[in-house]
Amino acid sequence: MKNRIRLDRYNQDWYSRGRSGFIVLLWWFIQGTIFRFSLHPMYAWRNFLLRLFGAQIGRGVQVRATAKFTYPWKVSIGEYSWIGDHVELYSLDQIHIGSHCVISQNSYLCTGSHDIYDENFGLITKPVTVGDGAWIASDVFLYPGVAIGEMAVVAARSTVTRNVPANLIFGGSPAVLIKPRFRMVEESYGEEMLV
Repeated sequence: MKNRIRLDRYNQDWYSRGRSGFIVLLWWFIQGTIFRFSLHPMYAWRNFLLRLFGAQIGRGVQVRATAKFTYPWKVSIGEYSWIGDHVELYSLDQIHIGSHCVISQNSYLCTGSHDIYDENFGLITKPVTVGDGAWIASDVFLYPGVAIGEMAVVAARSTVTRNVPANLIFGGSPAVLIKPRFRMVEESYGEEMLV
């Protein structure tokens, strides 16, 4: 076989973590200690720590102590969203989670991968977006570059490799359309509403 993978040539000098090595190590220490071992109801404390390290956190956000943020300064979370136990936000690139979202336990939001056609296995990063009111159920994997539309649902243990449009339920591996989440109906005065 002619082509070979050469991990000895791997180089990510072009990539910026967004903060100095010292700040990265300090965050990882904080996350592994006073963040991780904070008591269950201490959401305000964990939000304070995330904001201290540059995350944009809306009011009423609830982040469980076992959630992991690679680089919090690359994460934004809208108001009243929930981040469940053992959720991993692999934030090599930007992760934006809207308001009133649920990211359930053991889900993995991935913004980094590698070029499988590159002999040097080059790093690739792409942002991940979750729209307002969306629910990412338990143990879901979101690929780099994926956008989840507003009010969409991704069923438990799904693998999402492409965008999920608003107000639809997707599931499976790879995730496919199951059905709409809310049905649009017209009232007698002609306006549409969600039911």
